[in-house]
Amino acid sequence: MNANDVVILGAARTPTGKMSGTLLTKTAPELGAIAVSTAVSRANIDPNTVYEVLMGQVVQAGAGQAPARQAALGAGLPNTVGAAAINKVCGSGLKAVMMAANGIIAGEADVFVAGGMESMSHAPYFLPGARQGLRYGHAEMKDSVLHDGLWCAFQQWPMGNSAEFIAKQFDLTREQMDEFALHSHEKAAEATAHGRFAAEIVPIEIKSRRSSVTVSVDEPIRATFSDGGYELGTNLAQLAKLPPAFVKDGLVTAGNAPGLNDGAAALVVTSRAEAERQGLKPLARIVGYTLAAVEPIWLFDAPAQAMPKLLKRIGWTLDDVDLIELNEAFAAQALANGAR
Repeated sequence: MNANDVVILGAARTPTGKMSGTLLTKTAPELGAIAVSTAVSRANIDPNTVYEVLMGQVVQAGAGQAPARQAALGAGLPNTVGAAAINKVCGSGLKAVMMAANGIIAGEADVFVAGGMESMSHAPYFLPGARQGLRYGHAEMKDSVLHDGLWCAFQQWPMGNSAEFIAKQFDLTREQMDEFALHSHEKAAEATAHGRFAAEIVPIEIKSRRSSVTVSVDEPIRATFSDGGYELGTNLAQLAKLPPAFVKDGLVTAGNAPGLNDGAAALVVTSRAEAERQGLKPLARIVGYTLAAVEPIWLFDAPAQAMPKLLKRIGWTLDDVDLIELNEAFAAQALANGAR
C-alpha cells in the first residue's frame, strides 16, 4: 500500500429503468444527484473536501445548462464544488473516473466524485433547419437518442449494424448470441433475487397524485421476483422467434441487443493519504486504466485491444484477475471480445 494510491471511498447507483419506464419522471441530473448524494454519504466524507464532480452523459440535449453542476448542487454539495460533463459515448462514466484518478495523481485535488447519468426518457426530438426557417415543404425531426447516442457518425449507420459487422468478423451465430443474452438475464435475475445488487442500489421513491412507488430493482431484467426467488420472463425459443432488428437476415435482434435505459452511478475517488487523514477505509484501489482507439467500424473490438495493453502497463497477467466485467453493449460484442 502506498499513500499516493488512488482509492474509492463510496459508491452508489440508481436502479436501471427502461426508457419511458419506472424512472420516467426523473431527469438525468436528478438521477445523477441521487447517485452523487448517496455515494458521498456512504463514503462518510466531508462534502466540503470535494473538489469537482465529473459526470459522463451522452445525450445532453434537453438536460439544461451544466447538467453535471445540476447534479452536484442537487446532491446538496457546496457551491464551491466544481462540475463538468464528459461525453465518450458508452465509456463516458468510466472516462469520468479515469479523469478523477488523473486529478488525484497530478495533485490537482484530494477528492473527486465521478460517475455517469442518462435519461433516454427525456432525450428530445429536434428539427434541423428550423432556426433558419422552413419556408416550404416537409421537414424531418431527428431523435437525439439515435442521432447523438446510437448512430455511428463515421459509418452512417446505427450501432446495431456495427454489432452485425463484429459478429460477421468472428463467425458468430444467432444461436450463440441468443444463448449469451439468455444467460445474461439469468445471471442478473439470480443476483437480484439474492440481493447481490441491493448494497449498491439506491431505492427511488416515485410519487404521483394518487400513489407512491419505490423502485429498487433493475427494470430491464426479464424476470418476476418474489420471496427470494424469480421466474425468468424469456427463453431460447422466444428469443429465436424475434426478427432481425437492423439488417435483413441479420443476427442482431431486440433480444440480444441492449435496451434503452435511464439511470446514474457515482464514486467518491481520493488518495489513500486523504482517506487516512479523514479516518476512512477505502472500498477499493484503482490500480490502472488505459484506452484503445481503433478504426470506427471496429469499435466493438476496442475492449479486447485495451485489456492486454492495460495488463502490460500495470505488470499483471490474466491469472492475477479474479473477475472481468465487460460493458455488454451487444451479445455480439461480448462474444467477440471473449474470442480474443
